[in-house]
Amino acid sequence: MNECAGRLLAALDADQRAKATFPFDSDERMNWHYIPANTQIAVDSLKERKGLQLREMSAYQKHLASALLAAGLSQTGYIKAVTIMSLEDVLKVMESDSGERRNPEKYYFSIFGTPSDTGTWGYRVEGHHLSQNFTVVAGKVVHGPSFFGANPAEVRQGPRKGLRALAREDDLGIELIHTLDEQQQKVTIVDAVAYNDILTAASRKAALKGQPSGISASRMNNRQFDGLMTLIGEYAHNAPDEVADARITRINQSGRNIYFAWAGGINHGDPHYYRIQTPAFLIEFDDTQDNANHIHSVWRDFSGDFGEDLLQSHYRDSH
Repeated sequence: MNECAGRLLAALDADQRAKATFPFDSDERMNWHYIPANTQIAVDSLKERKGLQLREMSAYQKHLASALLAAGLSQTGYIKAVTIMSLEDVLKVMESDSGERRNPEKYYFSIFGTPSDTGTWGYRVEGHHLSQNFTVVAGKVVHGPSFFGANPAEVRQGPRKGLRALAREDDLGIELIHTLDEQQQKVTIVDAVAYNDILTAASRKAALKGQPSGISASRMNNRQFDGLMTLIGEYAHNAPDEVADARITRINQSGRNIYFAWAGGINHGDPHYYRIQTPAFLIEFDDTQDNANHIHSVWRDFSGDFGEDLLQSHYRDSH
């Protein structure tokens, strides 16, 4: 990450660098969201997206920017990210857009602080349906919030017909709800109607009201629990091995203190939502908009998003 960030910064001119860089303690570092840039929204905390866009870069700069994105993701995660970005071309055709609102190069790269193997810094790659936030403290990495979305969830016409950018997140969830028996489903399905969006939206701190709802993993048999772990693993392994291993460790520490909740229908084509909640982290997924062909999915850490846990530990140990 440090090498890729340094190479990208070295390739930028002064004006580009001014757009791409921010102090680490800038309020902008936590100003994340996943809607198209500059859309009018009624949330005060979400402002105009900042950073350097891919379309403002030369060809070789774009390669270096792509390397920085790839450095923060696994191969699978990187494929998802660039596929999501490419869906802007599909929407451009579907919506007869000029290419200003729907543009696969309207993704913003932002670097916070000075990249270093030993210091504190971070970076963000963000645009429509993609927000990947990385914080690096003394060589340790936190990846979150990590948002992937897909519109359309399945391309249903044209030369890319059949493409599904987030197929496993959807399929594994539906497989899991179908492994539960009738009584288990009654506990798991917390609402007959799926929510319009993930409940945490683009909040700076992940939080849900009340106690965890849905079915506890302690009430699952081994086959069902294995299905839950496979689904969680799909999200965990969007990150590189070292970061994914840290996520898996936290998952294992939760034991069976994991809750799986569902809202909406349980079959493909039905508007649906699911949530996986532990004391440490939260996964949310919804496919409800555009006739249930529009996915939002996110990995959040209740106390560690934007590296908060890591930063507090570092400051405590250093001072």
